[in-house]
Amino acid sequence: MLFDPPLIRGVLLKRYKRFLADVQLDSGEIVTAHCANTGAMTGCAEPGFVVWLSYHNDPKRKLAYSWQLAQNHQQQWIGINTLNANRVVEEAVRKEVIVELTGYQQIAREVKYGQENSRIDLLLRAADKADCYVEIKSVTLLDNEQGYFPDAVTQRGQRHLAELAYMAAQGARAVLFFCVQHSGIQSVKVARHIDPQYAQALAKAQASGVEVMAYNCTFSAEKILLNQPLDFVC
Repeated sequence: MLFDPPLIRGVLLKRYKRFLADVQLDSGEIVTAHCANTGAMTGCAEPGFVVWLSYHNDPKRKLAYSWQLAQNHQQQWIGINTLNANRVVEEAVRKEVIVELTGYQQIAREVKYGQENSRIDLLLRAADKADCYVEIKSVTLLDNEQGYFPDAVTQRGQRHLAELAYMAAQGARAVLFFCVQHSGIQSVKVARHIDPQYAQALAKAQASGVEVMAYNCTFSAEKILLNQPLDFVC
């Protein structure tokens, strides 16, 4: 996924009201950027972190800048905009970067499915394969090279697991895909200490046939690319 034009560098002053961040650009100007991340962002939004913003010259927008990436004090890259995870994974599927998800001719976004009329991130189809439902989650919570998901209690996440399990029971292929947007993470583990109910739901979903995949990313001010698979520990 390319950033066009490339991102603008600055330093984080503070994140507040969940969706706002004050940033001092390298030019010295202080701007307020939109933060497209509703999570806890633990370890991702400390004052003094280098941040990278996109600029949008659209008079209809309330904020011209959007916060895309950060670099912590260890120079590790962090994907702040959770919406980018879907874009990066979709691009990787189309380019057949993800070996486990090759051979599909049709890719659709936000298709209604399941028992609760949910919307799946990606629906993959091919004439000779079962439909493949892919739910994408962005992972940024790091603890000593170990990545964790979720970073907060998520009833919505539990519902997604139930929907995937239902589709697997109907004979479809169902995939929970962890897009790891933190260059310091070496493997992914369910955050049982944060949301034990999610951990139980995930174990149940896997027993029902739901597949779990995790891939990391490479980052720069110009692009984010899906890179290689990481181990997942339930």
